[in-house]
Amino acid sequence: MSIEKQVDSGRRGLLAATCAAGGVAGLATAGALVCTFQPSERAKAAGAPIEVDIADLKPGEMKIFEWRGKPVWVLKRTPEMMASLNRTEDKVADPKSEKSYQMPMQAYCKNQHRSREEHKDILITVGICSHLGCSPGKKFESDSQASLPDDWAGGFLCPCHGSTFDLAARVYKNKPAPANLDIPPHMYLSDTKILIGKDEKGEA
Repeated sequence: MSIEKQVDSGRRGLLAATCAAGGVAGLATAGALVCTFQPSERAKAAGAPIEVDIADLKPGEMKIFEWRGKPVWVLKRTPEMMASLNRTEDKVADPKSEKSYQMPMQAYCKNQHRSREEHKDILITVGICSHLGCSPGKKFESDSQASLPDDWAGGFLCPCHGSTFDLAARVYKNKPAPANLDIPPHMYLSDTKILIGKDEKGEA
């Protein structure tokens, strides 16, 4: 065999070995990237539905839970609170919840009280203002208060820019917030246990 043929043969062998090594390295890198983009168990848990218990929630009281890093309010409204929604109907910007914020409005809550018919006294809403993402505070007393109108019927006040919401979390007219507060998907497991983040159609 000539020297020239030996050199060509050696080059081909070196090239094959280099390609094989590169292929293995490429597969390893691709595997690492796939692992990197897979959500961690903690990330999955952060977005997973949560089960909440409201057995000890009394009329007029509100509990706050965390779902997807956001506060979710669960308010048990009194008969007086429910009646106030008739008085605010013509004062809120979107009484029928036609406009959504970050989540589509759930069909089963597209009503005056913005809750399921079988539990119409329970309001479940994400406590994030649709203006710039501040968290409003509760102002349930239905009398004259600082920063609120004299005919205030109770609801929520955003401390950042003054947007006000009634006791169905509907924003009042002529306020900075462009939409009502979000209603997350939810379903009742019993009269006192609620699954937030999932309903009959699946997870949010």
